Amino acid sequence: MSLGQQIAPHLPFLRRYARALTGSQVEGDRYVRAALETIVEAPDEFPRDISPRLALYRTFQAIWQTTQVAEHDAGSAEGGEAIARARLAKLAPISRQALLLTAMEGFTVEDTAYLIQKEPEEVSELVSEAISEIETQTRTRVLIIEDEPLIAMDIETIVRDMGHDVTGVAVTRDEAVALAMEDRPGLVLADIQLADDSSGIDAVKDILNEFAVPVIFITAFPERLLTGERPEPTFLITKPFQRETVKTTISQALFFDQATVPAGE
Repeated sequence: MSLGQQIAPHLPFLRRYARALTGSQVEGDRYVRAALETIVEAPDEFPRDISPRLALYRTFQAIWQTTQVAEHDAGSAEGGEAIARARLAKLAPISRQALLLTAMEGFTVEDTAYLIQKEPEEVSELVSEAISEIETQTRTRVLIIEDEPLIAMDIETIVRDMGHDVTGVAVTRDEAVALAMEDRPGLVLADIQLADDSSGIDAVKDILNEFAVPVIFITAFPERLLTGERPEPTFLITKPFQRETVKTTISQALFFDQATVPAGE
């Protein structure tokens, strides 16, 4: 099996991680392309003594870490530490990287330690730190678009346990838009396929035409929305999901949304 065939099944999920890490489809996919270009340019340097998935993520992490140092230095050169700090404030800190890799991507603490070049004990501490940050995060109001009652109940329970309010649960496109217009949420969680064969994607488009709001899509077929070939979601939860995955994704979406709000607002 060629190297390309070995890593191809893992690319959609690397895009999921990269987008959540950067808070942007464009930026996340750019880093994934850079990782692939690195592999193509020097295939003999691709780690062969570990799984292709772990090696792919390690290649990505190496590029990410190098780029962040370079951008911090560039910020310092352009306007001192103030610009450098402003740039860093918009990036996911290493504690959130550890949380994303474990809770979203399902890596073990040991594998995550390898990926971010830390000791396993440090990874556990970083994950605990990130979880503590979630507990202090600003609360918001959440609209849930989900036509499966049990799944909707699970999501609503997770959202409320995090301290957020639920503005409503919609099962169709029209209902979702109506609820959003009636009580504007600060976050939307949307399934792709809805009860009347309408689309959660279309519902979100209608809502975003009226006002800006961070969105997390929920789907049993994540590969379809992680191709990197067209405009696609930044935040994605795969069905069936784990409670910690939902909490982490919600926290990450709100992290970037709050980072764009000017100080004092």
